[in-house]
Amino acid sequence: MKTIKQRDKIRVCAIQMDCVLGDKKANMAKVEEYLAEAASNRCDLIVFPELFLTGYSVEEHDLALAEKLPGPTTRKLCALAQKSNMFIAGAIIEASRIKGVIHDTAFLLGPEDLVGIYRKVHLWDRENIRFARGDQFPVFHTSIGCVGLQICYEIGFPKPARLLTFKGAEILLYPSAFGAPRRYAWDIATRSRALENGVFVIAANRSGQDKDTVFAGNTRIIDPTGGIMGEADRNNQLIIADLDTSLIVKQRQAIPYLRDLYRPVVFRSLLSNSSERDGN
Repeated sequence: MKTIKQRDKIRVCAIQMDCVLGDKKANMAKVEEYLAEAASNRCDLIVFPELFLTGYSVEEHDLALAEKLPGPTTRKLCALAQKSNMFIAGAIIEASRIKGVIHDTAFLLGPEDLVGIYRKVHLWDRENIRFARGDQFPVFHTSIGCVGLQICYEIGFPKPARLLTFKGAEILLYPSAFGAPRRYAWDIATRSRALENGVFVIAANRSGQDKDTVFAGNTRIIDPTGGIMGEADRNNQLIIADLDTSLIVKQRQAIPYLRDLYRPVVFRSLLSNSSERDGN
């Protein structure tokens, strides 16, 4: 594996964003404004919500709105990332190579190219009939640290976050469209995933409303102690935090959850497999 020199301190931002249903052009215009603001603040990473390009409640148009990865959106964002020397993450509707099959897919791209993708494994409610389920939990080694991706509902599943942590993740990204009725779960889970793994969590959530779905907002950046470094409180907002990655080691020493976790042989073999499947 190529050795990548990582930075000790990085500036990150997360976007709390309302979307125009089905209107990629309007939503991309918003994205470009946020990217310009992030670049002016010298951010190294920006995270957008789940299905930020199309809005969430577009079930009847899923196939028409789906894109290949890489595709037109990621190519455009790659050019913008290169211009601003920034990493960009978010989740869109991905068109599979199999006709009629789509995924809810998160991506991470950097100044050079598309770094990688993650297809949502734990699907929420009617997502089970909208999307095909992913089956892998990759981590991505970059100059801003080792990054793991999850999506929305998955903030409530401890095992995948732990799995990504054991594979080296230092920053977990959660592009989300988390509903307002379950805001209490979001509040607890965002902080829990950070604390129990000693990682930074960047949870970028939708705001506003799609049809009958009202979103919780509360976009957050969480440090490895479970402390809230930044939280959005407006409908459309960019929040910024400076991450000191030395805090990861300090917190893992202060409360050694990872060191003291009982790991039977079966669990160890799961961790060593590069194509892990999670049964939650």
